[in-house]
Amino acid sequence: MSILLRHISFASRCKIVSWRHLSSSTMRQKDPWPMPHTPEHIASTASPTDLPPPQPLPRPGESLETMRARLVYQSRKRGTLESDLLLSTFAQVHLSDMDAEELSEFDKLMDEPDWDIYYWATGKRTPPERWADSKLLEKLRVHARNEGKVVRRMPDLH
Repeated sequence: MSILLRHISFASRCKIVSWRHLSSSTMRQKDPWPMPHTPEHIASTASPTDLPPPQPLPRPGESLETMRARLVYQSRKRGTLESDLLLSTFAQVHLSDMDAEELSEFDKLMDEPDWDIYYWATGKRTPPERWADSKLLEKLRVHARNEGKVVRRMPDLH
């Protein structure tokens, strides 16, 4: 008790006033990582509309089997879990049936930003003109709707 009184008397002699916010609830701050499909996330991940289409790396002499293997890997390792899951399960179902032209189109799609692909596929964002009539993007949209309610997980790499 004498220690507490000494502290109080010392504090009053020095005129130290310490104010601290005492609350059991936290102060609300803007979330720096908004959840996907929220208006904030859709707006913050939009690519500028005046950007030219990305230029794919030239891969001269790449066989179709090598291209398929590369696209399987690229569809799994996008950088966002949502895009990884959507594109890797799409690749697992459709890649083996694609001809050279469709593989090339899928390769070009893989060069687009993750969130753009994701929101184009889920219908939350209108694709640019270069993708507006894409049959491949339409297949991806059908896959994203998952009308069969298939439980999806990342496919195994072989």
